[in-house]
Amino acid sequence: MCACERTKGEAAAENAEKSCCGCVKHKYRDKDSKEYKCLVSRLKRIEGQVRGVCKMVEDDRYCVDILTQVSAIQSALNAFNKELLAQHIKSCVVDDIRAGHDEVVDELVATLQKVMK
Repeated sequence: MCACERTKGEAAAENAEKSCCGCVKHKYRDKDSKEYKCLVSRLKRIEGQVRGVCKMVEDDRYCVDILTQVSAIQSALNAFNKELLAQHIKSCVVDDIRAGHDEVVDELVATLQKVMK
């Protein structure tokens, strides 16, 4: 069955079957999904920015220009975190709560505290 034809419940059941031990922390992510590809694309773009900054340092470019690029990288990473967190809440957290795994709420709180430092 194509991923786009599955209901959320079917996808959650399939994910539970594919996890290594069935616990909340080990999940399978569909690598063919649009969301997955978008996240990987963002990370590759950020990787390119980091390589660019490295080259700027090697080329002894003006410090302010380097700092500007580093700030852009930080913004891109923050945007990545927001997107990944939103996907996590909408899928993993919701599925786990529906399955009776209320401990996922504590994990989410701890994750938010780390991300919001």
